Amino acid sequence: MKLVKSLLAVAVTATGLGGVAIAQDKVTIGVSVPAADHGWTGGVNYFAQQAIDRLKTTYPNVDFVFASAPDAPKQIADIEDMVSTRNIDALVILPGDPDAMTSAIKQVKDAGKFVTVVDRQLSISGVENLYVAGDNPGLGANSAEYFKSVMPDGGNIVILRGLPIPIDAQRFDAFMAGIEGTNITVLDDEFANWNRDDGFKVMQDFLTRFPDIKGVWAQDDDIALGAIEAIKQAGRDKEMFIVGGAGMQQILQAVADGSALTPVDVSYSPAMIATAIELTTSHLVGGIQVAGRYILDSTLITKDNAAEFLDPSSPF
Repeated sequence: MKLVKSLLAVAVTATGLGGVAIAQDKVTIGVSVPAADHGWTGGVNYFAQQAIDRLKTTYPNVDFVFASAPDAPKQIADIEDMVSTRNIDALVILPGDPDAMTSAIKQVKDAGKFVTVVDRQLSISGVENLYVAGDNPGLGANSAEYFKSVMPDGGNIVILRGLPIPIDAQRFDAFMAGIEGTNITVLDDEFANWNRDDGFKVMQDFLTRFPDIKGVWAQDDDIALGAIEAIKQAGRDKEMFIVGGAGMQQILQAVADGSALTPVDVSYSPAMIATAIELTTSHLVGGIQVAGRYILDSTLITKDNAAEFLDPSSPF
């Protein structure tokens, strides 16, 4: 969050200026996120509410309308209500299903509202004024670099993917490009839906089918926890290592402790929702131009730097 405050202090200007700043006495910002159905989205809800509470104190002239939805129809209904009933001036949204929600979000933009989309890209480009996300290709590329560094002679690995949406493809494609030309062999890849239980089931299947696995790329820490449990139950935790992603505190602590099974992680923090809310607020309150793309680095987290990412107050 220090980075966000510094950006606001120096009046950030992003490329591709768009949207008109609203300098008025009272403004209302809608914030729409998916329900906390796994650890990462639980973190999104936590950091969104934390940012709202902080900004309401700093800017008493700003009202926030917060909604958390279990599915796309409810999230669409929430943002329609924000426009028609609450007359929001801006919308900050992390769309649970970006393809299903693109049309509804475009209607918010067409109604003259400033739109900030977080994490998941819409199916139509140019709808949002501001896009805030982690570096998904970087997450895949940095993971691939680690695999290459610890498997110089190659070996067999398996991949547990997230959901069949663009950010998963960005991660996966960058990883595959990163290991191209090496002797690392991907035995199989399967979607585990960013879900711990699905991670357990997919990893059980891999362990049953493949007697020789040296590495596991889980792409996400919720998935990784399920995969770790399957590996331990099978008694094969000495045979392989696993790399997740997002910076879950439980995984980071294992990294900090020097775990051989989980030696590293790659950052993709749900706190990006707070960055999006703060930047949107700075635009409405101070006229600061923030339109464009704001991509947070995906950093390789090792035993040496894990302390920088540990946060005892975080639920994720």
